[in-house]
Amino acid sequence: MEAVAKLRNIPTSPQKMRIVADMVRGQKVSKAFGILKFEPKVGAKAIEKCLLSAVSNWQNKYENAKIEDADLFIKTIFVDGGASLKRLRPAPQGRGHRILKRSNHITLVVASSAAPAMEESNSAE
Repeated sequence: MEAVAKLRNIPTSPQKMRIVADMVRGQKVSKAFGILKFEPKVGAKAIEKCLLSAVSNWQNKYENAKIEDADLFIKTIFVDGGASLKRLRPAPQGRGHRILKRSNHITLVVASSAAPAMEESNSAE
């Protein structure tokens, strides 16, 4: 029992976002929310938003299962690079230095560690 959430084109460098993603990888959802709520890094708010979306997607997908009994954890989280905006910064002697404003995409998968009764009965048939 798992659910996926994706956030795309977040205007933060992937390197900064991966630091926060590594902190919550494999954690239980409740503990991950606690980590992200008090983390001062820029990417924490975006990952918290994505985690909230993944939990909501899980609730919509498995309406008859209780979230308290499911014991959700972050199964997979990865950060890919998105499109980069190219900008010019004025430099001495009439030159221009190129600045890359990077963005990224987050993919987060939440899974239940408790074995559901309804999936076991479907696989037995």
